[in-house]
Parts: sequence; structure tokens; C-alpha cells
Amino acid sequence: MAEKENIIIESGDAVQPFAYSVGMHGSRFFAEIRDHKRFLGIKCPKCGKVYIPPRGVCGDCFVEMKDWVEVGPKGVIGTFTILRYAFIDPETGAQKPVPYGYGFIRFDGADTLFQHYINIEDEAKIRVGARVEPVFAGERKGSIRDIEYFRVID
Repeated sequence: MAEKENIIIESGDAVQPFAYSVGMHGSRFFAEIRDHKRFLGIKCPKCGKVYIPPRGVCGDCFVEMKDWVEVGPKGVIGTFTILRYAFIDPETGAQKPVPYGYGFIRFDGADTLFQHYINIEDEAKIRVGARVEPVFAGERKGSIRDIEYFRVID
């Protein structure tokens, strides 16, 4: 039997009264980001739809998916918002500095949208359809925080 790697996601000093597993698809997805700074999606063998983040069953065809494909790392903003109201970040337990951008990214080669932070240094550049690329954390641990944010490149 092959050795399996478990990825543990921590919440800083915040207390979470539950344990959460990202499963086999999420584990491979986060390990690829951590180890290779690349994004893997999974492709439906029936309709060809590419999902990112990956999942086991196609939402349209209800068939099992096993074909991993590299997508991105660049993409376009599908939709976004700029938040101007401060709150406690549940991932860190610290107050989230405002304003900040949050959006849904469609990676090149993918058919679904991926949620993450968007750098809003120049708010005039933030628009639906704007080209973006990821900015990776210097020290990656196998979590969503391995991507610091996406920045507009056009």
C-alpha cells in the first residue's frame, strides 16, 4: 500500500471546535502548490469540464473523475468585491486589514472559478475579465495561504 501524506491546516491562535480533512483531491492540490507552485485541476472524462479545486465526481455528469491536468497559473477575474468592513479573520484570529479584494478566478484551462484574495493596490485595474497571476508565500505549508493573493497583470 502506498504511503499517504496528511496535510494539516492550522488556524493560528484561533480555536476551532472541529477537525477538517481536505481529502485525497485537496491533499494533492495543496501539495502541488506547496512543492511546485502549480495548480492541478481534474477533468471529467465524459463532458471534458475541468474543475479547480479538484473534486471526485463531475457535478454535471455524475461520473468519477481521475484525469489530473495542470491549469493556470494565470487566469481572469470572473467576479470580485472590495471589502471595506473590518472583521476577525477566522483563519488567523486577527482583524483583517481593510480594504481588501476578494474574487473568483477562472484559471487558464479551467471551467470553474477559484476563490481567493486579489491585490487592490490600484483599484482602477480591478475588473471582471482582468488578467491575474498568483503571488506565492515564501514559505509554503500546503494550505490555501500558500497563495498570498492574485495580482492584476494587464
